[in-house]
Amino acid sequence: MTKNKPFNDVIDHYDKIEGNAANGSLKKLPKLRYFGYFFISFFALGIMLLIILNILL
Repeated sequence: MTKNKPFNDVIDHYDKIEGNAANGSLKKLPKLRYFGYFFISFFALGIMLLIILNILL
C-alpha cells in the first residue's frame, strides 16, 4: 500500500498526530455497528409504542 504525499506540512503533521480517517472502515468495528442498530431500533420501537398508547388511551 502506497502512502499519498501530503498536501503540505500541516496536513502531514495532523496525519501523524491524529491519524488518517480515510483509511479506516466502519466494517472493522462490528460493536459500533451493532450499537447503532440497537440504538435506532430502540427509539423506533419506543416512538411506535408511544403512538399506540396515545391512540388506545
